Amino acid sequence: MSANLQLIQGIYDAFAAGDVPTVLGSMSPDIEWNEAESFPYADGNPYIGPEAVLNGVFARCIGEWDGFAVEIEELIDAGDTIVARGWYLGTYKATGNAQHTQIAHIWRIKDGKAVAFQQHADTLHVAKATGAV
Repeated sequence: MSANLQLIQGIYDAFAAGDVPTVLGSMSPDIEWNEAESFPYADGNPYIGPEAVLNGVFARCIGEWDGFAVEIEELIDAGDTIVARGWYLGTYKATGNAQHTQIAHIWRIKDGKAVAFQQHADTLHVAKATGAV
C-alpha cells in the first residue's frame, strides 16, 4: 500500500473513530476543500485550511445528523491522487430521514499531507433526507 493510500485510509479510519485531531493533522495548513455543488455544505466553498473544514463541514455533519458515518467501499491509488468510493450514512435530526448517499471523494496529496479534496455526492438523495425537496 502506497504512503498516499495509507494517509487517506488513515483519515477515514480516524474519522470513523471520532479522532478529529488526527483527521485535521493529516491535512495541509492550506488544504482546499470543496463540497459538491448543490450539497448543503457547499455554501462555504472552497474551505481553506483544516479549521475551516472543521467548522464549516465536520461540525455541521455532527450537529445535524445522528450516526453520521462515511463507509468507504474502495480506494483507488492514482499516485498523488486518491479516489474514494462509498456512502454517507446517518439520520437527519430535523426530519428523521435516513440517508444512504452514494459518494466519491477525490484527494490530492503533496509532501505527505492532503492538499485538496473534492466531494461528489448524490445531492438529490441528501436533499430528500434533509427535507429540502
